[in-house]
Amino acid sequence: METGFGGFESNILHGLLEESSDDIVIWLDERGFLAQTSANGVNIGLDFSSVLLAPHITDLVEREHAAFVAEQVNGVLAGQPMVGWVEFPIMACNSVPQIAGHRHRPDCHRWYALSLRPVTQPSGEPVGAVGLLRSVQQLRNLELELRARTLTDPLTGLANRQSLCASLGRHLARGGGQMMAVLAVDGMRAVHLRYGQRMVDEVQWGFARFLESMACDGYEVARLDSERFGVILPETDRQAALHWCEDVVTTFGALASASSSKGLKLTASAGLARVECTIDWVLRETELGLVIARAAGGGQVRCGALPRTACELDTGQRRAQG
Repeated sequence: METGFGGFESNILHGLLEESSDDIVIWLDERGFLAQTSANGVNIGLDFSSVLLAPHITDLVEREHAAFVAEQVNGVLAGQPMVGWVEFPIMACNSVPQIAGHRHRPDCHRWYALSLRPVTQPSGEPVGAVGLLRSVQQLRNLELELRARTLTDPLTGLANRQSLCASLGRHLARGGGQMMAVLAVDGMRAVHLRYGQRMVDEVQWGFARFLESMACDGYEVARLDSERFGVILPETDRQAALHWCEDVVTTFGALASASSSKGLKLTASAGLARVECTIDWVLRETELGLVIARAAGGGQVRCGALPRTACELDTGQRRAQG
């Protein structure tokens, strides 16, 4: 197998290398097998000194993306120019022979973008392709971090209202029937006036950790706003959900009284409702239950009491708007 770059390839490489000196240069033969790479190809396991047979370009790609990459590469090998860059995850293990055995190692998966151009004989006959592999893993990481931040409450690290509403939508699309609770620490406005925002933040952070410790497997805990927290209780009937909420409220009251160093007597209240009708309906029901619990003195659990006809009306309005 010829491993050097010829005159035709050199002309193309000159233009490609001007874009970035950190890119990996690859040379494919007419069947899509890797004939050669630049020295930094070892970063994705391309060390030709340690292999007997050169891998196909799709051997580097995760299985789910292999067909798409093969289609793009075959088009270039047939003489068609590639438009823009094609992004896909590469199984970048330490060496090519290990690639197949490490498909599920997270450290092997890195996102790259490929720009490929056909190489032809003077007669116009395609003889391969030359291109660049550019790492876009950092960009992907930033996108994931940004997405995580848009769905996460910055103070507590819990899911935020947007994330919880999206989850409610998925549950409703599958028929609903779960239970949801809205919980809040009572008297936070008084705490703010007496001790300031820092104390409020500490209480809210501590209450978030407490809810996480009380939540059973599969429960979804989120912070809805500056005071309220939402919990979706899957595969739980009303009686079991009510028992869990009462346990949370009672336990929090006891722990808060025992651990308070500033004479704070904190309690929590909860509103409970069934996941049905619409997202807005569920939130209204749970928040109504919370209002009733607080009006009764706090430290209690109440269920929403909106009439069933209101649920049916809300659902009908949503369908009409859709």
